[in-house]
Amino acid sequence: MQTKLLEQGVEITSALTIDELDEVKALGFNAVICNRVPGESDDFPEEASYRHKANQLGLAWVHIPVKPGEYSQEDIQAFADSLAHLPRPILAFCRTGKRATHLWAYARRLSDQCELTTLFAAAKEAGVDLEEHRQALESQSA
Repeated sequence: MQTKLLEQGVEITSALTIDELDEVKALGFNAVICNRVPGESDDFPEEASYRHKANQLGLAWVHIPVKPGEYSQEDIQAFADSLAHLPRPILAFCRTGKRATHLWAYARRLSDQCELTTLFAAAKEAGVDLEEHRQALESQSA
């Protein structure tokens, strides 16, 4: 498992296995945000077993399932609420890390109007290009 920093206390990673949640805990994370849709691939048939394992490990767990590129205001608000209330550090994941990064950027714009240059730089450093979302991010407001 490789994590990438988005901001202090928030990192992303690609698809996690249930067993990797032990490593998540050992690395010092306190919370996990999952953006995978149950059944989207063979390696993620359902979410309940992940939630159960996270709870056993004492990790806060939030599931905000989204399809790539389909981010509703409710999804963005849920991610923003998670960033505001979950104990840090937080690890967000999806299949590749893109959805988690996209939701993070939208949530940051929604909650504190974070500058686009800051969001784009952090996402780029994490290996995710936000360019296709520029217009929507520019219009995102609290």
